[in-house]
Amino acid sequence: MTQKDPALKKRANLRDVAKAAGVSVATVSRVLNEPGVVKKDTLERVQKAIAELRFVPSAAARAINSGRTRFVGALIPTLDNAIFARFLAALERRLSEDGLSLIVATTESDLDVEAKKAKGLVDIGAEGLIVTGATHGAEFYDLIERTMIPAIITSYFDDTNPLPTIGYDNKAAAQLALQHLIDLGHRRIAVVHGPVHNNDRTLARLSGLHSVHKNRELTTVETEISLRGGAEAAAKIVSNSNKPDAILCLSDVVALGVLFGLQSKGLRVPDEVSLMGLDDLPSSAVAVPSLTTVHLPVSRMGERSASALARWISTQKRPEAEKLEARLIKRNSTIRNTVFNT
Repeated sequence: MTQKDPALKKRANLRDVAKAAGVSVATVSRVLNEPGVVKKDTLERVQKAIAELRFVPSAAARAINSGRTRFVGALIPTLDNAIFARFLAALERRLSEDGLSLIVATTESDLDVEAKKAKGLVDIGAEGLIVTGATHGAEFYDLIERTMIPAIITSYFDDTNPLPTIGYDNKAAAQLALQHLIDLGHRRIAVVHGPVHNNDRTLARLSGLHSVHKNRELTTVETEISLRGGAEAAAKIVSNSNKPDAILCLSDVVALGVLFGLQSKGLRVPDEVSLMGLDDLPSSAVAVPSLTTVHLPVSRMGERSASALARWISTQKRPEAEKLEARLIKRNSTIRNTVFNT
């Protein structure tokens, strides 16, 4: 390899382009940022030089010139959950339409980690933040107050929160699921849910259930939010002498795990026990039997959050809280209980 090898050439910069096009550095900057104000012949000359030199604008340099980094940060508990994957896909798609990029950080539902990663995103120039759930630490709120950075809470609706919330009523979503089982005549209902530590969404859902269970026997089983967690919960439920006639899972992932666990024990869903989830994952529709669930509008939440944050960044106008409605999806995993007189 010789010194003339193109691979060894220094990367072209703004000055190189200006020299090749016979214009000033300021003119090249205008071509990159405001091409509409540049004369046609000058524009074509600069664009030709950019192409010949294979010049790629530096994001850092453009940020210095424009005062904009054009990216926002999203803080979510984990990437190992289809719900967050769907939300992030919609969020990124909508942000890109407004010329914004997305950087994602995971927190494992640890408030200290969330505050630290939020500060890291702000330090590298995030223009706004998207966070999950209504519970956050004092350090996080102090960061938002000091920097005055636009920040939106998702997966939760609470119009009294100090930050705008765009999401669904978790309490109402769980009540919708439980009411469906009650309407089908089920009396002994087991509720399987994920960890409640630092998870306000799960706590809200459980709170909603306890306010409407009426004369039904309601037992709860906590497990990890995974297929294995659901299967382990199913084994625990089956081993209990007082078996339920319905199982309500506060996550479709857990519900699918419960389904597999019940089937491995030879129990038929819904003939021997009704099963219901909450999320409406794509896999729930093709399970055997297909899973009755509550649809949470996570893709729409991503789109609405992105639009609201982009507008807040550009206009400095804080958005209002927005509630998105959950809806019941009836499929084949639940059946009317004919044992009890309803």
